[in-house]
Amino acid sequence: MMARAVWVIARREVRTRLRARSFLVGTAVSVVVLVAFVLVQTSLFARHTDTRVGLSGQATAVAEPLRDEARSRGLAVSTSTVRDPAEGAAQVADGDLDALVTGAPGTLRVLVRDSVDENLRGALNTLVQKEVLRGLLATLDDGASPDDLLATMSDATVDVHALAAPDPTGDQRLVVALVLVVLLYMSLLLHGTMVAQGVVEEKSSRVVEILLAAVRPWQLLLGKVVGLGLVGLAQLAVIGAAGLVLAATAGALTIPAAAAGTLLWGLFWYVLGYLFYAAVFAAAGSLVSRQEETQAVLLPVTSVLVLTFVLAFGLLTRSPTGTGTAVLSLLPPFAPILMPARLALGTAPAWQVLLAAALLLAAVAALAWLGGRVYTGAILRTDGRVRVRDALRAGSRPS
Repeated sequence: MMARAVWVIARREVRTRLRARSFLVGTAVSVVVLVAFVLVQTSLFARHTDTRVGLSGQATAVAEPLRDEARSRGLAVSTSTVRDPAEGAAQVADGDLDALVTGAPGTLRVLVRDSVDENLRGALNTLVQKEVLRGLLATLDDGASPDDLLATMSDATVDVHALAAPDPTGDQRLVVALVLVVLLYMSLLLHGTMVAQGVVEEKSSRVVEILLAAVRPWQLLLGKVVGLGLVGLAQLAVIGAAGLVLAATAGALTIPAAAAGTLLWGLFWYVLGYLFYAAVFAAAGSLVSRQEETQAVLLPVTSVLVLTFVLAFGLLTRSPTGTGTAVLSLLPPFAPILMPARLALGTAPAWQVLLAAALLLAAVAALAWLGGRVYTGAILRTDGRVRVRDALRAGSRPS
C-alpha cells in the first residue's frame, strides 16, 4: 500500500512534466546546444595555444628566446623556473606543467607526460640548432667544411622523454568529460529546483493539505523526488544519446564507443547525485510558502552546485590527475560531477570510484533522513518562513 501511494505520486509527476511543451522544447534545444558545445570545444582544443613550460638548471637561459620563438610559430608559452628537476617531473605528471626543459642550451632535454606539442618541439629544436651553430662557426677556421657543419646541424635536436605512452584521444576524452560536466550540472540544478518549486507550489496553494489527508509526508516527498528523478534521467539519456550520435555523424567525435560508456557512467552518477541534492532541495522548499522566497532559500544549495561546476572545469583542464582533483572527487557534494568526468578521462582508479560511491550513498541516506524530518515539520506551516531548527523539532514529533 505504501509503495503504491509513492508510485501514484511519482507517476503524476512524470505525466505532468512529460506533457509540458516546455519540457519537449527544452530537450530539443539542449541537444542542439550540446552538439554546438562539442564542435566548439573540439575546435578550441585543436588550436590549443597555452603551454606551460618549466625550465631547470642551465635551461633557464632560454626562457625569453623560447617564448619569442614559440610566439613566431603561433604558440603562447609561459615559462617558470623549477629549481629541482624531480619536483618539475612531478608537476608534469600532475598536469601542472606541460613540459620540463633541462640541460645546456645546446643539448636541451624536454620531459612531457605523454607527447610534446609539435610547435614547442620545433621551437626548442631551433634554439638547440642556433646554439650548436654558434659553436660550429668558431671551428670553420680550423678547416671544417660546410657539409660537416650542415650534418652536425641536422643532428642537433631536442631530446624528448615521455612519462607515458602518447594518447591520441586525450583531447577528445577531455571534451567528452567537459560535456558530461555541463550535462550533469544543468540536470541536477534544473530538476533539483523543480523539486523545490513543486513543494512550494503545493504548499502555497494548500494542495498539500489535501494530499496529506491520503498519504504520509514521507510518501509525498519520496513520490515527488522519484517522479522528477525519472524525468531527469530520461531527459539526460535522450540529450546525451542524441548529442553523441549527431556529434559522431558530424565528425566532431571520433571515440563514440568510449563516449557511450561515459554516458552510462554519467547516468549512474546522476542518480546518486540527484538523490543527494533532491532531499536538500525539497527540504529547503518546504521552509517557505511563496515562490518569491524560493531563490533565497535555495541559494546555499545552488551555490554548492555552481562551485562544483566551476572547480570541475578548472581542475579537469589544468590538473586532471592532480591530488586536489582526486580528493574533491571523493567528497559527496562534488563526486556526482567530478568522478564521472575523471572516469571519462581514465584517471580514476577503481578503489576511488568505489569509495566515492560508498561515501555518496551514506550521505544520501543521512540527507534523506534529515531532509525528511525538515519536510515533515515544515510542509504544513504557512505562517511565513520556517527556521530549520523549528522544522526539525516539529518533524521529530510522532504523527
